[in-house]
Amino acid sequence: MRLALLLILLALPARAQAFDYYILALSWSPTWCQTDGGPHEPQCRQDFGFIVHGLWPQYEEGWPEWCETDARGPSHADRAAMADITDPDLALHEWRKHGTCTGLSASGYYAQTRKAWNSVTLPPALQSLRHDRRLPASEVEEAFLSANPQMVADGVTVTCDAGRIDEVRICMTRDLAPRTCAPDARRDCTRTAVMPGR
Repeated sequence: MRLALLLILLALPARAQAFDYYILALSWSPTWCQTDGGPHEPQCRQDFGFIVHGLWPQYEEGWPEWCETDARGPSHADRAAMADITDPDLALHEWRKHGTCTGLSASGYYAQTRKAWNSVTLPPALQSLRHDRRLPASEVEEAFLSANPQMVADGVTVTCDAGRIDEVRICMTRDLAPRTCAPDARRDCTRTAVMPGR
């Protein structure tokens, strides 16, 4: 009976609902520009280092996405106002995929995203990286922990893509305080990888 109910619930469109915590995903922009983007992309024509990929609501196991909501989508001005920390087109995608599951308005979701971004100190040595560098992903994590002593090791994870440092994901409470990540969100890259210079 429980399995049948679960299958019915999974088949229904997701609606914005309670969730347990956030992941603030920070992409290393030069990696994205080498693997997925290109010189024509606005993000790749600017001197970005870390940018906000998204602020993702999470459950202790799993996560919601693409939720139905009665909230209006973000205006062009809302998205454009995020251009200093993320690409406006990415901001729209992140609202549709993740922001709709937070119970916030579009402007509220962007305000929460900016607040999360502002709570993190980017390690200066990484943010000013001008040449490709091979380093263990653990060093990237250690740099974030050193720059943000309020964070805990199990609350920061580093991912890789195609042998390159890709993202730093920081787990936060719904009030944006640091916390440990749930086990399914601790997917550290365990190898030495290239961190492309800006």
